[in-house]
Amino acid sequence: MKNLGFIFALSMLLMVACKSDTANTEVAEAATPAVPTSTAVNTATPSANPIPAANEPAVPAGPITSIEFDETEYDFGTIMEGEKVIYDYKFVNTGDEPLIIQNAKGSCGCTVPSWERDPIPPGGSSVIKVQFDSKNKGKVGGGLQSKRVTITANTDPVNTYLTIKGKVDKDPATEAAKKETKS
Repeated sequence: MKNLGFIFALSMLLMVACKSDTANTEVAEAATPAVPTSTAVNTATPSANPIPAANEPAVPAGPITSIEFDETEYDFGTIMEGEKVIYDYKFVNTGDEPLIIQNAKGSCGCTVPSWERDPIPPGGSSVIKVQFDSKNKGKVGGGLQSKRVTITANTDPVNTYLTIKGKVDKDPATEAAKKETKS
């Protein structure tokens, strides 16, 4: 019986909602200006990436060049939690145009790059200094860490990746003391 009442109420609702009001339709049609019915064709062609994503820096404008690093991966070995590692990634502008590094961004807040803001001339060299802070990254017995830095420049491809990695050890005595104070 409940189902029959529900079906009836639903059908009444649909009938009221679908009922047309001719008076309102006539007023709306009189107020709407006549629009030509010819079909307009959009001939605009979209660009490859007109607006960069929120987390993606704009691609540098200008001529394309190339960059070559001595090495793109650095293994700092094993360090104790809380230590900071700084490494200089050396590179050369191997292209024929000035190299402009638009951005360098670490994969997390513990990895901070710094770089030359001025254009590097063809054949010129410089460094990107990367600092890794191991605070709260350790593990008793050593926790593997691998962080990535994304370099955005007027190169092809636009992004170049650097990696800094190693093991971060935690002092077992310090860890035991922390657990003891919590209980």
